[in-house]
Amino acid sequence: MAKLGLYVRLHPKAGREQELQDLLEGALTLAIEEKETPVWFALRFADGTFGIFDAFDNQEGRSAHLNGKIAAALMANVGLLAAAPNIEQVDVLAAKLPG
Repeated sequence: MAKLGLYVRLHPKAGREQELQDLLEGALTLAIEEKETPVWFALRFADGTFGIFDAFDNQEGRSAHLNGKIAAALMANVGLLAAAPNIEQVDVLAAKLPG
């Protein structure tokens, strides 16, 4: 069961919303490649902010993700953001997943 997670809130600079959305949508292919990341969502909120939620079976998977290609792509494009990403480590208390 995916029991550890990450929740990342992203605040784009004014006028850079579409670029951030494109970056997040493109990151799906990278997330699919990560065998230790069984759950990954890119989110857009009504207030124009964005987020990422992902979950992992263990700390090794979470650590690998934090040091992986998606994190690197996000940091390479930090100029799209009005503030540094707010990365929170969370515990998954309950989940319903396919399969």
